[in-house]
Amino acid sequence: MRFFPVAVAALLDLLSVGAFVAIGRASHAEAASLTGFLGTAWPFAVGLAVGWAAMRAWRHPMRVAWTGVGIWLCTTALGLALRALLTPDGAPLSFAIVTTVFLGGAMIGWRELSRPFVLVREKARAAKEKESGTA
Repeated sequence: MRFFPVAVAALLDLLSVGAFVAIGRASHAEAASLTGFLGTAWPFAVGLAVGWAAMRAWRHPMRVAWTGVGIWLCTTALGLALRALLTPDGAPLSFAIVTTVFLGGAMIGWRELSRPFVLVREKARAAKEKESGTA
């Protein structure tokens, strides 16, 4: 049961990175190839993985603070650093700003939108524990 919210959160974060890359590549009329997509996405995917590990996101994957904010900051900072250092494209200031805003809106946004559902689930769990006397 616990696996499901973790898997959904990880998928939504990965989709946030994927949407960022796909929209960016399309807006610059870059070729729609898998290798091009992966070449652009890998620094941010690494940043996302590090962010999940650093924040131990599997413990509270839907929380905005600190989980979501920490993942967003790690994904953005490490992704930009890797892109600047290890790819020929670099990371100009305008790109860094767009990256920060888009990934923040996506990664924090989906968590904010899920908040009412998470609260309802937590209240139901607390009521069930109270009824069974395990609280």
